[in-house]
Amino acid sequence: MRTSIGERLTGLVTGALLAVGALCATAPPAQAYDPDPSVSTHYRDTDTCPCSGGDLTDPFDGTSFAYDAGGTAVKMELSDAGWFVGKVEFHPYDEKLWVYDTRNDGDTFYAAVGYSSGGTYHDLGTFSAPGTSETVDLTVKDFDIPEGAYVDITLYDGAGRTDYIAAARGTGGAVA
Repeated sequence: MRTSIGERLTGLVTGALLAVGALCATAPPAQAYDPDPSVSTHYRDTDTCPCSGGDLTDPFDGTSFAYDAGGTAVKMELSDAGWFVGKVEFHPYDEKLWVYDTRNDGDTFYAAVGYSSGGTYHDLGTFSAPGTSETVDLTVKDFDIPEGAYVDITLYDGAGRTDYIAAARGTGGAVA
């Protein structure tokens, strides 16, 4: 049986497309950090702010906290194999959470946030940076947390609050 050049080309193109599709379908998803990133946590009593510099300095935007009477700010820096891979900041002034992913490595981390006030715990959700091709990805969340509430921030490597990395919680953590 004879085939035309067009039929051969169609067969070759179809075969190539099927091979590419099979490779894409079997590509592994982004892997979790293994081991987990190391975390350096820095607290600031915002009664003495504005404050910046020192251990709040980083290669991306530096961190500064505004004055907020009775507040405690927190900055958590994540490093993996010598690379600064992200940071999470809680700013008591205006109760804002900043989540940065600073390395396009196909992985991200997740910050679960909640607070205790009036004898009740309030879960605010889990947040991450958007994961674009930008050098620095950033998500900012603006909360309405009562003054003096203890804010818990727990970092995970998995989206479903799995693979615990580190936390800033309770009386040793942030205060709105």
